[in-house]
Amino acid sequence: MVTTKRSRQREAILEVVQSTKCHPTADWVYAEVRKLIPNISLGTVYRNLSMLAENGTIQKLNIGTTVEHFDGNPHIHYHVCCTDCGRIDDIEAEPLKNINTWAAENFNGEIYEHYTMFVGKCSECKSVKN
Repeated sequence: MVTTKRSRQREAILEVVQSTKCHPTADWVYAEVRKLIPNISLGTVYRNLSMLAENGTIQKLNIGTTVEHFDGNPHIHYHVCCTDCGRIDDIEAEPLKNINTWAAENFNGEIYEHYTMFVGKCSECKSVKN
């Protein structure tokens, strides 16, 4: 993990991302951080989110859309994305222990880590009758 210089803005962005379970977008983080630092720019939020993700402090989630989502929990865990509403939830389960070994045995290269995104319907969307 790369260490970075601390700043009030970066600390506020990190605090906002780590204080929610909603896997926010940069725009959502920007709106929340503006409540703490009214003059912060959207560009500053984007740059700091990218830096925090690059150094492993947070996760950047790719759910197959053009909008990036972020997770304040940097440890390996799994997510499910609702196909109806787009909500992202954590799956509360232990990570698969041997998946990196299995992948390495089937790949002519080197495996460092893995990310898994499941796709389905959240409980609210599942309960809505079509």
